Amino acid sequence: MKKKNLMAACALMLMAAAGIVWAADHIDAPAVSSTSADITDYYAFQSPDNNDNMVFVCNVQGLLDPAATQAASFDENVLIEFNIDNDGDNVEDLVIQAIVKDGELSVYGPVAPTVTGVQSEIVTTGTVSTAAVTPYGSAPVIGTENGMKVFAGPRDDPFFMDFAQFGEILAGNATGFNDPGSDTFAGTNVLSIVVEVPKSQLGTAATLGTWVEAKRKL
Repeated sequence: MKKKNLMAACALMLMAAAGIVWAADHIDAPAVSSTSADITDYYAFQSPDNNDNMVFVCNVQGLLDPAATQAASFDENVLIEFNIDNDGDNVEDLVIQAIVKDGELSVYGPVAPTVTGVQSEIVTTGTVSTAAVTPYGSAPVIGTENGMKVFAGPRDDPFFMDFAQFGEILAGNATGFNDPGSDTFAGTNVLSIVVEVPKSQLGTAATLGTWVEAKRKL
């Protein structure tokens, strides 16, 4: 099943560190043809509950009004692919592939990809972890299989940005942000896919490169 790359958010992370890396972008990626594949945020961090695990979070469909969140759904033709480079050549050595179908999240991997770059093929020969998509307003449904935890569903947008003040800075009317400022994303939601995976499944490198892509079925 071939996929075409729509957009990617990219960050580098230190495996041994407990810090967080993130990348954010809300509805302005030039190659995204619809909000259903728009990546708003990407987070990768060591699990605060288990230092032997890493957590990968991809948020899509930003700026969802609460009134519209109930009807929002993952696009079944879009693959969310977490890419992991563990030898420093900026090519994915492992992928974690997440796709939603009929209200259920399926997560394949971590596994070596059959192809690299802007096209992908879902690798079904390895492990698969599943979870029902959590409905809006419900307690989170978390799948626990293969030593992993997986989740899919609506969440409050965690990213903070004061766009009004940013505009004032660009216009030369202000020299910096206010403290605490005004959160433009307050009260809006995203659709989240969360994967927690043991570090032992990601290789032995001290430093990992990681990025996420949304890829649409051809």
